[in-house]
Amino acid sequence: MESQISVSVIMPAYNAGNYIAEAIESVLCQEVPLELLVIDDCSADNTAEIAARYARDERVVLIRNKQNQGAAESRNIGIRRARGKYLAFLDADDWWQQGKLKLQCEKLQETGLVLCCTGRELMNADGSPRGKIIGAPEVITYQMLLRTNSIACSSVVMRTEAAREFYMSHDELHEDYILWLKVLKKYGNACGINQPMLKSRMSQGGKSRNKLKSARMHFGVYRLMGIGRLASCYYFLMYMFHGIRKYM
Repeated sequence: MESQISVSVIMPAYNAGNYIAEAIESVLCQEVPLELLVIDDCSADNTAEIAARYARDERVVLIRNKQNQGAAESRNIGIRRARGKYLAFLDADDWWQQGKLKLQCEKLQETGLVLCCTGRELMNADGSPRGKIIGAPEVITYQMLLRTNSIACSSVVMRTEAAREFYMSHDELHEDYILWLKVLKKYGNACGINQPMLKSRMSQGGKSRNKLKSARMHFGVYRLMGIGRLASCYYFLMYMFHGIRKYM
C-alpha cells in the first residue's frame, strides 16, 4: 500500500465545518494514488465529525491534535506522517480542480525540479467567483520569489524529502513563504502551471487578510532569512508593488 501512494495531501483544519467537505471531495476526485491527512487543530465546530465520515475511505486519515498547534505545526505533523513521494498542501476552505495533482506530478517528473505550483482563482467566502485569476510563472527563481510570493500554499506539490529538510516554522510570520524560500535557495528553481487549478476562498479569518499585519510579517521573513536591512527594504517595495498589481 505504501509504495502505491504518489501524493500525500496535508490539510490542516480549524473550525472549517462549513467548507471542509468541498475541500475533501476535491482531493478524492484527483487522478493519482494518494492519501489525505486531515489534521484537526482542536476545532470547536463539527469539522472533525465531517472529516471522520470521509475517513471511512481508506485514503483519508483523520489526525486530531490534543491541543491547538497552529497551521505551521499542524502541517508539520502531516509532513512527518506522509508516505507519498510528493506532498501537497490544501487549506480546508480551499478546493482544487480535477486533474491538478496529475498535471503537477507529470511536470515535476519532466523537469526534475522539487516544487511545482499552479495559478489560482479567487473566490468569495460563499464560494462564488470574485472575477480574479492570479497566474503562476512557468519558472520561479529564488530572486523572483524574494520580490513577490507567487506560490500559493494550497497550490503546491513538492518532494517530501525536501519538505522534511526544513519543515514549516514561525507561525507568527508567513510560514509557507519561509519554506518556499529555503527550498529554492538550496534546490534552485520551482516550476509553475499557469492554470487556475486552485480555487482560493478569501475568508475573513485568514491572517493575510489584514494587509498591514501581513506586510509586517512579510518584512519579518526577509530578516529571518538573513537578508540585510537595505536589501529587505528593496524587496519589500517590490512586494508592495506586485501586491497592488496582483489584487487590482
